[in-house]
Amino acid sequence: MGKKNKKLTFYSTDPDVSWDDEDDYIEETLPVQQQKLRVMRDRKQRKGKEVTLVTGFVGQEDDLKDLGKKLKSKCGVGGSTKDMEIILQGNWVEKVVELLKNMGYSQTKRVGG
Repeated sequence: MGKKNKKLTFYSTDPDVSWDDEDDYIEETLPVQQQKLRVMRDRKQRKGKEVTLVTGFVGQEDDLKDLGKKLKSKCGVGGSTKDMEIILQGNWVEKVVELLKNMGYSQTKRVGG
């Protein structure tokens, strides 16, 4: 799964100490064939409304947003991308798995019941 950004606090009494900020680190997006995506249906904390979640994307957030935009347009629904997940409104699990495999994401799996 993607890395979550955490801010660390660093204290030192040594005046010569320096801290290399990890914000300069940009995670490379894995090639399409190496992405291990999981597609599931979810209702938790959504007032009983169904959504389709796509998780497991490794890479830059811009690439994830592009993929989310493609899936939303192909399914004709709304949704969002946040916390390295793509959220689509409604139950589109089967169609999303098929679309991702056609796009070259060969390691895509459906999880859950």
